[in-house]
Amino acid sequence: MNMRIVARLINLPENRGVRVTTAERALLLVRVGNQVRAFQAQCPHAGAPLEKGVICNGRIICPWHKAAFAVDSGAVVEPPALLGLKQYPVQVHDGVVSVGDEPMAAPTPTALAEDRCFAVIGAGAAGTAAVATLRRQGFSGRLLWIDREQAPAYDRTALSKFVIAGEMAPADTPPLLDAMPSRIHGEVQRLDAHVKRIELADGRHFDYDAALIATGGEAQPLDIPGAVLSNVFVLRSREDAARIDEAAKSAACAVIIGDSFIGLEAASALRQRGLVVQVVSRHQVPLAAQLGKRIGAAIRQLHEDNGVIFHSNTEPVRLDGHGAVSTVLLKNGKRLAADLVIMGVGVKPATGFVHGVDKAEDQSLNADSQLHVAPGLWAAGDNVTFAWQQQPTRIEHWRVAQQLAVLAARNMLGDTQVYADVPFFWTYHFDKTFEVLGRAQQWNRLHVEGDLQRHAFIALLCHDEQVEAVVACEHQQAMARLSQRMQQPLGKAEALAIIRLC
Repeated sequence: MNMRIVARLINLPENRGVRVTTAERALLLVRVGNQVRAFQAQCPHAGAPLEKGVICNGRIICPWHKAAFAVDSGAVVEPPALLGLKQYPVQVHDGVVSVGDEPMAAPTPTALAEDRCFAVIGAGAAGTAAVATLRRQGFSGRLLWIDREQAPAYDRTALSKFVIAGEMAPADTPPLLDAMPSRIHGEVQRLDAHVKRIELADGRHFDYDAALIATGGEAQPLDIPGAVLSNVFVLRSREDAARIDEAAKSAACAVIIGDSFIGLEAASALRQRGLVVQVVSRHQVPLAAQLGKRIGAAIRQLHEDNGVIFHSNTEPVRLDGHGAVSTVLLKNGKRLAADLVIMGVGVKPATGFVHGVDKAEDQSLNADSQLHVAPGLWAAGDNVTFAWQQQPTRIEHWRVAQQLAVLAARNMLGDTQVYADVPFFWTYHFDKTFEVLGRAQQWNRLHVEGDLQRHAFIALLCHDEQVEAVVACEHQQAMARLSQRMQQPLGKAEALAIIRLC
């Protein structure tokens, strides 16, 4: 194997990776003492430059979406990445670092002697993460992976950010796994937890030893006159995004109903492709419940600066048109022109097919801290309310769904793990990425470093002096480090020290 000189040991810091480029590829060099390891330079999830992230607690943290990899092996530790980093051989001689041309063979998981049948229902973020985890942990029994979409297991976050903006073809939505295990295409009509049986709408049925329900949520249309007109959409699947993209090609004006993250991302996407975009919301300040009024107002201002028109403290009462929607009538009497309408008013847990289990009032599945729903049955994602920090909790975040699925898959194999990670999500508006760490529920103080109006800030949402959540724009390294530190209670003073060091 050819070894190429790429660096001197003295020039490699220990607190971050260093990117080097050979004739063949870009590499990330990571130094631990006098040892150096070399990995692929891009995150396998979305291609983020890993040298822009941080190294802490024995992990390489992706700057964009906070995937984590083990420093010693490159193994994936935290999603959204579902694959580890390719590793390359390294030699250090007389302070000179050389790297081999070819990646090292990935370790093969030890196959577990297994005659059980596992089922994973759903091939979205959670279901795919669970299947990847089962395979990575060496599960060798029969695995039933069931989903109703013809071509599932794709990165749903791209739909509202890039597909409906016309920047990415629906068919180019990135897959969640490069090598996709075989799946069963079908609609689950009934799961009977008492007898551990799954029945499909076409009459097929399967008995399982352990199953994971990862069906997520179903986007909810408004029940108002005219909601069945053509060019009225919800946005949940790749097919939804393809229909919106096609309608937007000949549309001049769009109305977004709801100021959720998805609704506002859709507003940004359609505005960037040149449509007149109007947002209808019951709230004066979008996202105030999640982020507080000051940050919500700053996001609204970003939209208004880019031409989005808001109609606040009102709601639609009727959609009108002949075949296709043409206008939206609001409760305040205003009538808005609309060539297309997107309803972004929330999702309902997709659990109607599940029988023999306890459900919450919103029809999510009640689970314990280990995501256990019933004997031999687990749940992960938007469809589960689970015990977290001694409180029943339901979180509708894409990466959290993956975290929960990894945990549930390991528990299906016999572990007893509980969710101890930090919720994280990101949202994208007019080329600005806003990141949110933690879950602010009882915060009473807001501390902002930077400039909210210029959308270059990091904000601490605190309960007295204790940090509950952090919201940031253009502070990726600090957020990467905080994603690890916030796994334990964090005070405001220490948080500010971390921020100012990055």
